[in-house]
Amino acid sequence: MQLEIGSVLQDGHYRSIAALIEERVGIQLPAVKRTMVEGRLRKRVRALDLDGLDAYGRLLFEEGFLAQELTHLIDCVTTNKTDFFREPSHFDFLREEAVPRLAAQGRGRPLRLKVWSAAASIGAEAYTLAMVLDDMVRAGHEMSYGILGTDISTQVLAVAARGIYATDMLAPVPPEYRRRYVMEARDPARREGRIVPELRRQVRFRHLNLMDDTYPVESGVHVIFCRNVLIYFDKPTQKKVVEHLAQHLVPGGFLVVGHSESMAGIGAAGVVQETSSIFRRPEGGGR
Repeated sequence: MQLEIGSVLQDGHYRSIAALIEERVGIQLPAVKRTMVEGRLRKRVRALDLDGLDAYGRLLFEEGFLAQELTHLIDCVTTNKTDFFREPSHFDFLREEAVPRLAAQGRGRPLRLKVWSAAASIGAEAYTLAMVLDDMVRAGHEMSYGILGTDISTQVLAVAARGIYATDMLAPVPPEYRRRYVMEARDPARREGRIVPELRRQVRFRHLNLMDDTYPVESGVHVIFCRNVLIYFDKPTQKKVVEHLAQHLVPGGFLVVGHSESMAGIGAAGVVQETSSIFRRPEGGGR
């Protein structure tokens, strides 16, 4: 089938978008991803009532609209795949290893746990963390907790803050947690649920770009989840991001990355590797 005129980006416009996204977000968009990118950008073409992607490219790079459109552009092309209880062994580690070891460092003082979901997307990971930690508190662990979720995309952060999810997306949540932490819609036809307000109050969301030189996040974080985003970065960028994240960890704190993310050979300062996907800041503060 022949494409309509203007239905694809000019080669130069695609190269400019790819270079811009790599510079601002760290994500590489080689030519093999061009069809995917064009598909995602078509909703901006419709929203702006343009004739096609060719017109969108001209708007960005020839008509001075890039500054106004940059946030929408980033929202469109960044990947925001997320699920509740994704890679569940990490939440088992949090419950069975990380929290007890961090509590032991407190020498009997109640733990005030700070957790950071550093690629929060629409919030499934942050709310999963909250469910696990709240369940631990209910089980008698002497601690309080707060969770920060950050992401480059303002669009997904707005979804996360609302805490409303389709029933199908909530399916991985264990039934006991569903009953306790999710309010089902009164109208069954809507097929959605909302995270209960008691849990939403424990989670806050904020815009953050992992490519920035500094992160506006307080230090003293006990556990950072930064999963399934580093895979999109080259090795030098991975090293830079991990070192920045490590600066926010307490001595003895943990950094959790995705199972699919090979961190071998990046030589990041500030953390030592405990497993293939779990790193720890030494209690002495060094490597």
